[in-house]
Amino acid sequence: MKFVFATHNDHKLKEVQQLLPKSIELLSLSDIGCVDEIPEIGETLEENARIKADFVSKTYGFDCFSDDTGLLVDALNGNPGVYSARYAGEQKNAEDNMAKLLSELEGVNDRKAHFKTVICLNVAGASHFFEGRVDGQITTRKFGKEGFGYDPIFMPDGHHKTFGELPGEIKNAMSHRGRAIQKLVEFLKNKLT
Repeated sequence: MKFVFATHNDHKLKEVQQLLPKSIELLSLSDIGCVDEIPEIGETLEENARIKADFVSKTYGFDCFSDDTGLLVDALNGNPGVYSARYAGEQKNAEDNMAKLLSELEGVNDRKAHFKTVICLNVAGASHFFEGRVDGQITTRKFGKEGFGYDPIFMPDGHHKTFGELPGEIKNAMSHRGRAIQKLVEFLKNKLT
């Protein structure tokens, strides 16, 4: 099976490739010649995932999937949420995003948060959605250099290390994206083989 994963994010592409079985060939947007930055104008993670998947399917004709992920912080009423990647501005800089979030949580005791990933799979003319979630806490400063995005300031429940400190294989086994990908893989095994 061959699918396009609608992303320009090399970190995300590598992470997803590690989660998929070898029987699935994964192409990136670059692999199909797509240099467009697909606008994420939806008001929910589901809408953004669908926008990206529909763009690839309609423009390039490939079966594909896309995801949108948000970090939802309880004390900030679910923010940054759908704006996680561009929380500190359109430059989408992870360091700036973390700095802004840590600043907003300075002196706040309730640091509960969760990551949520929604995947939209477009295959055989139909769309299917898969969701993954992991709960945790926002730390008071950065720890570790693994992963990407908010990983150095997110400590998953049941662990004493952030996603930025955990090895990729451990993070992937419990992460929001990992859980959503597992549901996608199960669907493909059950429905398409």
